[in-house]
Amino acid sequence: MNNVIVITGASSGFGLLTAQTLARAGHTVYASMRETTGRNAPRVAELKAYATEHHVDLRTVELDVASQASADAAVAKILADNGRLDVVIHNAGHMSFGPAEAFTPEQYAELYDINVLSTQRVNRAALPQLRQQGHGLVVWVSSSSARGGTPPYLAPYFAAKAAMDSLAVSYAGELARWGIETSIVVPGAFTKGTNHFVHSGSPADKARADDYANGPTADIPDVALKGLASLEPDDANAATVADAIAYVVDLPFGKRPFRIHIDPSQDGAEIVNGVADRVRAELLRRIGLADVLIPRVIG
Repeated sequence: MNNVIVITGASSGFGLLTAQTLARAGHTVYASMRETTGRNAPRVAELKAYATEHHVDLRTVELDVASQASADAAVAKILADNGRLDVVIHNAGHMSFGPAEAFTPEQYAELYDINVLSTQRVNRAALPQLRQQGHGLVVWVSSSSARGGTPPYLAPYFAAKAAMDSLAVSYAGELARWGIETSIVVPGAFTKGTNHFVHSGSPADKARADDYANGPTADIPDVALKGLASLEPDDANAATVADAIAYVVDLPFGKRPFRIHIDPSQDGAEIVNGVADRVRAELLRRIGLADVLIPRVIG
C-alpha cells in the first residue's frame, strides 16, 4: 500500500536515510526541513535529483518544528497535494555534549523545544486529519538513552529524549480508539552515519565547563566518547534504523510493534523498556482500558 508520509528533520542522518528508504519502497514521502530556500537549498536539489534518478515519489516541504505556523502550513500543503496523510514520523532532534551544570536553563529549554515540543506542534497540525480519516500511524524516533545506560555529559539530550518517549507512550493510548497506531523506534548510540555527535551543542557557561575540564572530571569526555565508539560493532550502520522504520510502515494495520530497538551496542534499553511496557500494559488492563493497547479498526 502506498502511504503519504511526512518525516521531520529529514535534511540529514536518520531522517534523510528514512526518506530515501521509504520512497524506494513505493511511498509518497515528504522530507521536511527548515530553510528549504536557504541553508538547505542544496539538500532540496539533491533530493529532487535522487527522486528523478530512482523514479520515486520523494518530495521536500518547508517545516520548521520550532514554529506552529510552519507545521500547520506544511501539513496543509501535503493535504492539498494528496487529500490525505497516513504516516507522521517524528525524527527531528538535536544533541548536546558537556557537563550538565555548564548548560544554562535556557539551553535546556531549547533542547526540550527541539526534541519534545516539536512533536507536539506537528501532532497538533497532523492529528486532526488522521483522526478524521480513522486511520494513521505515528512513528516516534526515540533513543536508547531514554532508558538504557546513560554516560555522563549528555544530560540535556537524555532528559529531552526521555520526555519525548514518555509523551509517545501517553499518545499511544489516546489515539488507539481513533484508529491511529503508534510505534516507537529506539536507535542506540550510532557514532557513525549521522551528524548527532559532530553537530552537538556545547555549554554556554564556558567558565563552568572549564571547571570540569580542569578538575577530577577532565578525562570523562574522552573516555565516554571512546567507550561508546568501542561498543559499536564495525558493521554498525545507521541505515538499519531507516530499514526498521520502513519495516514498521510496511506492516499491516494492527501488526506493527509498539516498540522496536536498533541498538548494536546493546546498552540495556531493550531490557528496561520491555519491563516498562509490560507494566504499562498490565496497569491499563487493571484500570479497565485494555482496549487502548490495540488500535481500533474504524469503518
